[in-house]
Amino acid sequence: MTHSLVDPAALTTEMAVQIRTWRVDEDFTWRSVARAATDLWGSEYGSNQIYGRDLCVAAAKVLGEDPDREPWN
Repeated sequence: MTHSLVDPAALTTEMAVQIRTWRVDEDFTWRSVARAATDLWGSEYGSNQIYGRDLCVAAAKVLGEDPDREPWN
């Protein structure tokens, strides 16, 4: 089992929508998602790529989407 840096329960719907916008609509990389989230909400992870991936997975779950399918990847 893989440990995630982000608990989906910690994300509001608004945060999940913002993460989806960065990743899907603005075509951000996972690293860019992490940096944007850190800049907006603060975190200890900065532009960590794993953090960005975990944010996207958590946001997809909050929105009822599959993070491994379109439009996420």
